[in-house]
Amino acid sequence: MRAVEITSFGKPEVLLPGERPVPQPGAGELLIRVRASGVNRPDVLQRLGHYAPPPGASDIPGLEVAGVVESGDSAAMAEAGIRVGDRVCALLAGGGYAEFCVAPVVQCLPVPEGLSDVQAAALPETFFTVWSNVFDRGRLQAGESLLVQGGTSGIGVAAIQLARAFGATVIATAGSDEKCAACLALGAQQAINYRTQDFVAEVRRITQGKGVDVVLDMVAGDYVAREVECLAEDGRIAIIAVQGGVRSGFDAGLVLRRRLTITGSTLRPRPVAFKGAIARALREQVWPRLASGQVRPVIHSTFSAADAAQAHALMESNRHIGKIVLTWSP
Repeated sequence: MRAVEITSFGKPEVLLPGERPVPQPGAGELLIRVRASGVNRPDVLQRLGHYAPPPGASDIPGLEVAGVVESGDSAAMAEAGIRVGDRVCALLAGGGYAEFCVAPVVQCLPVPEGLSDVQAAALPETFFTVWSNVFDRGRLQAGESLLVQGGTSGIGVAAIQLARAFGATVIATAGSDEKCAACLALGAQQAINYRTQDFVAEVRRITQGKGVDVVLDMVAGDYVAREVECLAEDGRIAIIAVQGGVRSGFDAGLVLRRRLTITGSTLRPRPVAFKGAIARALREQVWPRLASGQVRPVIHSTFSAADAAQAHALMESNRHIGKIVLTWSP
């Protein structure tokens, strides 16, 4: 099969087309003929040598795909209601930049009605991550408020829409007026240009001094101290990436007085059973909203898989709004 390989750690140009044996599904797995592969920030980190695959996972990058079921564990597929020939999207621990990949059956979901393969490939990594961190760990409830740092990233556009769909108020930050406008168009009630505005002061102004209930943080570093100042009583911060660095200092007195929670997680190394539980929640709670159009994937660009280096260069430029997807021709 064709695949995109990381030939050495470095710039996007190290991503080159290669050939690999077609993987074989094991117990509880199925084989997918990939039609589209989502591109995510962890793929960039892996290419740079900063995010190794978990033990046993493919060294081919790619954490989400959409395609057609070719074969698999018949008992596991029957239990999940999946058949050969079905269109599915899947969360992977690696191996998505290839014509074929294997995935645990419980991490596969049907392509929502009306969505293309490109749209479906943009769902798993972002929606699994948002559900796990905003709704499970962050415990966001209807009537509460969410601050999304980086509202036009793949994670950000999903978080804005899901939070609104479940009755929360959303404030998003972004790095330009154009991106702030995109956040508002997606449903955020307020958008803050972090390059020209102090997001702490703006959050206080918007919430009339109360603060927000949940922060979805993809920056960490010195943002954490500022986010602590943004939180309402009993507020929660969910950290999912450390683009601003791994060291954070904050006012522990505020944490005590306001009963704050600072949490975080990485999804890739978590057990299959954990990811399967998220998949079940998404199918029940979110997939109907995707089918109805209440929530929609936002696609910025598609690239042929052979042009994966260009896709990574775009991601590193931070010019995109929404998802970047690779496509595989027959």
